[in-house]
Amino acid sequence: MNTHPVPVASAGPADEPLTLIRRAYRAFHERDVAALLDTLDPQVEWVHPDGMAAYGLGGTKHGHAGVREFLSRVPSVLGGMRLEPQEFVADGDRVVVFGVRQVTSVRGTTQTLPFIHSWTLRDGVAVRMEDIFDTVVFQRLIES
Repeated sequence: MNTHPVPVASAGPADEPLTLIRRAYRAFHERDVAALLDTLDPQVEWVHPDGMAAYGLGGTKHGHAGVREFLSRVPSVLGGMRLEPQEFVADGDRVVVFGVRQVTSVRGTTQTLPFIHSWTLRDGVAVRMEDIFDTVVFQRLIES
């Protein structure tokens, strides 16, 4: 099992999953949807807690179209969001990322909320991303 802080560069084949996932976060940070989709399998499963369904952000989205749909919905629910991955843990084709996100409600309230992202990779792309977080705290922020 490899644990690396965010800034570590790729050192070889064992780091390829980490490099791919770092590319995904960089693309998200830069709002580069095409670059993000390049890291994802065309049939990717994009999973968020069911507790976010009332906002159109819960459940499993499928494929690039599902990811685009999810990302297009976020601005109608949130005033802003910035992901800050802090620790990457890799084991074979699995990468788990621990981090925080700066989330701003549409009314301007901002909070820092922890997240865990569980990524599954196959053939050099992500086939599943599951976002794990406290939905009650997130919902309170959305409603604030």
